[in-house]
This record gives sequence, C-alpha cells and structure tokens, in this order.
Amino acid sequence: MSKKIRKPIKKEKDFSGKILKILSQNANKPFNYKQIGAKLELDDTNSRNQIIKDLKILAAQKKIIETEPGKYLVKAISQDYYEGTIDMTSRKTAYFICDEFEEDVFIPTNNLNRALDKDKVKVYVYNRRKGKRPEGEVIEVIERDKTEFVGVLDMQPNFAFVSTANPKMYTDIFIPKDKIGEAENGDVVLVKIEDWPKRADSPFGSVIRVLGKPGEHNTEIHAILAEYGLPSDFPVEVEVYAQKLDTSIQESEIAKRRDMRDTLTFTIDPKDAKDFDDALSFKKLENGNFEIGIHIADVSYYLEEGTILDDEAYQRATSVYLVDRVVPMLPEVLSNFACSLRPNEEKYTFSAVFEVSPTAQVINQWFGRTVIYSDQRFAYEEAQYIIETKDNTIPVDISITGSSYVVSDEIVEATLKLDELAKILRKKRMQQGAISFDKVEVKFNLDEAGEPEGVYFKISKDANHLIEEFMLLANRKVAEYIGKQKKTFVYRIHDEPNEDKLIAMQTVIAKFGYKIDFRTKGDIAKSINALMEEVNGKKEQNLIDTLAIRSMSKAKYSTDNIGHYGLAFDYYSHFTSPIRRYPDVMVHRLLQYYLDGGASVSEEEYETKCLHCSNMESLATNAERDSIKYMQVKYMQDHQDEEFLGVISGVTEWGIYVEIVSNKCEGMVRIREIKEDYYTFDERQYALVGATSNRLLQLGDEIYVKVKNADLVKKQLDFHFLRRAE
Repeated sequence: MSKKIRKPIKKEKDFSGKILKILSQNANKPFNYKQIGAKLELDDTNSRNQIIKDLKILAAQKKIIETEPGKYLVKAISQDYYEGTIDMTSRKTAYFICDEFEEDVFIPTNNLNRALDKDKVKVYVYNRRKGKRPEGEVIEVIERDKTEFVGVLDMQPNFAFVSTANPKMYTDIFIPKDKIGEAENGDVVLVKIEDWPKRADSPFGSVIRVLGKPGEHNTEIHAILAEYGLPSDFPVEVEVYAQKLDTSIQESEIAKRRDMRDTLTFTIDPKDAKDFDDALSFKKLENGNFEIGIHIADVSYYLEEGTILDDEAYQRATSVYLVDRVVPMLPEVLSNFACSLRPNEEKYTFSAVFEVSPTAQVINQWFGRTVIYSDQRFAYEEAQYIIETKDNTIPVDISITGSSYVVSDEIVEATLKLDELAKILRKKRMQQGAISFDKVEVKFNLDEAGEPEGVYFKISKDANHLIEEFMLLANRKVAEYIGKQKKTFVYRIHDEPNEDKLIAMQTVIAKFGYKIDFRTKGDIAKSINALMEEVNGKKEQNLIDTLAIRSMSKAKYSTDNIGHYGLAFDYYSHFTSPIRRYPDVMVHRLLQYYLDGGASVSEEEYETKCLHCSNMESLATNAERDSIKYMQVKYMQDHQDEEFLGVISGVTEWGIYVEIVSNKCEGMVRIREIKEDYYTFDERQYALVGATSNRLLQLGDEIYVKVKNADLVKKQLDFHFLRRAE
C-alpha cells in the first residue's frame, strides 16, 4: 500500500479560491498580498504577482473589499457564503445541506478541503445562475461530526494506515509508529483523528482501542457500537454506585404512595425479555365501568439528578437492542432487578389510572406514584393463546415455564376485557387518521455461541396490540394533562409526511397497481392504511412497507408540540419505558414536579436534552440495523450453495437489489453478472431493459439467486443471478 505525503504546492495559475478561503477564515482581519503569500507558503515573484492580480479581480467582482491601499477583507455580509452540513456520497463527492437552498449544493471531490460526512462547514456557493445546479467549495470545517472511526490496520515498516468499511469515508487515516500501540497488522481498531496537516493526503490519528480480528463475532458487534460512539460496558464507578443503592421496599415510602398491591396486576412482554417496565391492573367497578392502571417502573425514584448514574443514563439516552445482546441504559441491578416489574414482587411504580367505560371512553384519570404487586407474567404468545381460545390452560409448547399451567379465571376475564377495549381504542385511532405500520421484523434463532441457526419473523398480533393501545393511552393522556397547562414538557412529535417522498413512492407502487389519495391529510393516511392492508402477505409487502416508512418524517423529542401525525394525536409523550429511554425519565420527573405544583421549567434547557436524546436514538437505530445486516450476512455465509427465490427490491444503473422471500436478506446482483441478455438501466421505467429481448427486470419481479459473496466487514451480500421465476 503506497501512501505518501502530498508535496508542497509550488505554483498555481489561479489562487482565487485559496485567497477567498484565507480571508473567510479571518473575516475581520485585512490581508495584503505578502501576508496571503506567507499563508500559502509562496515567496517566488511569479506567485506573488499572480496573487496581486487575483486580489484585484476578486475586488472587481465585489467578492472582497479593498479597505485601504493593498489591504483586502472578505465582504462582511456575503450572499455566497453559507453554513450547513456535508452529506457525502459513496463516489467521493458530497452535497451541502443548508435550509436556505431548495436543492442541495453539489461539492466536487477537489472542493471538499478535508470535510468529512456530516461535518458542520462554511461553503462558498457558485454557479447560482438560473438553469445551472449550484456548486460549492468548503471554505472552513466549523465542527467535526465525529473524530473516532472503526477500521482495519494496515501496517507498514514505520507507520500504518487504517481504512474503514464506511463507503462515505473517502480517506484512510495515517497512524504514526508511536501511535499504533499494541495493535497488530489486520486488527480491527478504533482510531481518533488528531490532525490533518495542510500538505497531507490523509488525516493523522492514533489507535485508541483494539477491537479484535475481522469477521470474529464479538469483534464485529463491538465494531458496530464503536462506529456509532456507543458504549459496550459501564464505567466501574457507575456500576459500584448502582450496586450501593438501597433497592428494598420500605414501609415509610409505601405510606407516601397509592397502594395498589391488592388490585389484580400482570405483565405481558416478549418471551425473552428481562426488563419489565410496564404492567396492567384491572378492576371491575360497581357502576359497570373498569379501573385500568398502566403501571410503569419508577426509575426516577432511584435515578437522582446530579449523580454519576444519572449522568451516564443521560449520555446513553437509550438502551441499544443489537441482534444478539442488549446494551442497557441502566446497570443491570436497576434494569433487570430493582426497576423490573417481576412477578410476585412488590415494586415502586409511576402510574396512570383510568376509569374506562365499556365503550372505551375515559371517564376519570389519575396520575401519581404507586406500589404494586404483579400477580402474573405472560409472554405475548401466552396472552395471545388466551385471546384466541378463551382457554385458561396454557399448553406446554407455548408456556414460558416449560410446562403446562392453569391461569386464574380472574386473569383470563381481565385479559379478554382488556383486548376488547384495546380493539375499540385502535379502531377509533384508525378512524381519526392514524397510520398502521405492522412491518414484519426479522429475528434470528442463535445458538450459545451467538451463531445464527435460523430466521423467523416477528408479527404483531392482538396481544401486542393490547399492550400497545394502553401504553399509547397513558402516553397521550400524560402529554395532554401537562400540555393543556401550557407548561414546558417533553413531547414525542411526528411531522406530516414529505410530499416529494410520497410522490416518489407513488411512482414505484403504481407499477403494482396501487395508488395514494393526495387530496387531504386524512385521505393520505386512509389510503396508506388501505395500501398496507392490500399488500399484506404479498411478495411486494416488505418493499412497500419500507417505502411507506421512508416517506414518513422521523419522530423525535421536542418541547415544541406539533402533535403526532402517525398516531393522529394532538398530544403525545413517552411515559411508559423509563428503563430503556431517558426521555421517559424526564417525563416522570416533570409530571411529578407539576403534580406538586411546580412552575414551568426552562424550555431551552429541555429542548437541548430533547435534541441529544433524538440524536442518540438515531445512532442506536443505525447500530441495531447494522447488527441485523451483519447477522443476515453471517447466516447467508452458511447457505452459499443454496438457491433462493427473491424479489427485486431496488433497481440502479449498476444492478438490482434482491430481497430473499424466505428470510428477508437483501443483496445485490451486478448488472454485468446477468448473462441472459445485455441489460441497461432505464431511469424512466425504473427497470433494467434487455438489449436483445427487450424484457424488463423491474421492482417486484421474482428471480432465483445464489450467494456469490458474503462480506461480514462491509455487511454486504452479492448474489449470482440464476433465472427468472416463470
């Protein structure tokens, strides 16, 4: 690998861009030609004369001002300079994202000037004439989005380079010999960029952690976490602090709470769950209504503000659910024990208790701290069995206890009534314009070593919807209670969908005979719901589900309540999962503070916290997605000789993306690999067209493929095209 430091610049015919960069970086300081020459490390007569000439041209173009004879300043307020962020492509070019431009500004490779993906930058924009796409040059990197990167170490005799698998990272990182540490050639490492000298092709960095050898399971999982700056372990001092917490249930504390230990209470969670942060209680009232309690682990009782435990939880902001493990927001002593609403244990909870009519109308509500006793723990499959059969004997093949057992008639009756009420609540939401995304989730059966043995699909059924509806009710009513008081609060907001993305989606789904009704917001929601129902179970379902989700805005946290479009709620918050989400902790604290009569808190302070939590949620989601891709590639490595039926899920000028029907793994067939004809990409038809046969390969077509290459490091699959599924 031959890498070399760039030679010093000797001559250049036009210094205009570099002059503008120097003056922009020193906006309030006038420069003469000698000072600019010194900055550019040029002292020969020809170069100095060229600088004088370029200064005069720039002044004539009114891009700079001559403040006194021979001294120049960049224009104080220039319409050509903007601040924004860099969005790299995989082709070493980029786009500049700035609110002031309707379309993104193209940045050629040689105009990046050391800017990396998502960096905050100042850009000089040119080509702003009508009919021409604006282009720009990075004048200054204001703030790096990240300085730590994961990659593979390539050792040379006196130095090393680290190259990353990220297609948007266009440069490798130079590591001096004294910054390599214990790392060996071929190791996967975490490196930190420390400098990028002017005349260097690559940034300079140091190895800060050795993650292991490429392709090893633990190495790749830790690499995913490190790539997104997510932790894998708790600092020792945080674990020690958590272990010292008094987690016993005290009579003195019970006396301050509403005692609901005698009310029938149970949990419904995934069968492999370890943290149970919500429980439901049920009581029939004499007036024919029902008292339904949504009881949430009282995390904020243990998590005191200003402690190292709270600081760590805030920095993490969320638990990360990777394909083979959970990286929790809270240490295990809290997440799996003290705060987990385990059966047959007394627990402190924060509750939303509702009096609900038989038609699911909320008659009364109460919020506050409680103590509960969970009578039963169900897996979703067990609750689903009760709902479907109305039988109180859980069979051995469904039971999480390992043997068949009998559920009390009282709990069966409560489960069936809650299911009935949940269905009414869900129907109301849909009528009000909520959008239902029951996207199929890919899950893996893993052996003890974390190797994938099989794939299964997680599908939401009535038991899932039962829990979902009552969690939504609590989240909505808490937000509404504070929102109507006009006090600062942490909302979960969701903006209206992006119309351009919806139009692009319409173009694709039209090929399958579907359409979206664009007349009103309500019509859009209704037509998307109808679409989701219509594609259910069809070969194109996963493709259209994905397109629909991508067309939506991203939900986020904010103190500025704009409502939640996807749920059709005017008020919405996250109250129900404080074990795994820090915004829920903030909601609990604020709710108790306002229940105690507190005045409105600082909106600015909480908006900053909301932004941090939204950002951390995004990183966690990306890490989770990468871990699934990694496991899909790992799974397909063991099935290289098998034929698979797939559906074309994407078409590009370089090939087609194919999603395998049986396991949802997606890979690429390169256009040159398709031997049955010579294919070219037709952008108008969004298809590959055969030159001889004129046949199309387009979205939704079924074809047979075989694995060509499974790259664990890049998390990419390449397929051989075998034949069409006739």
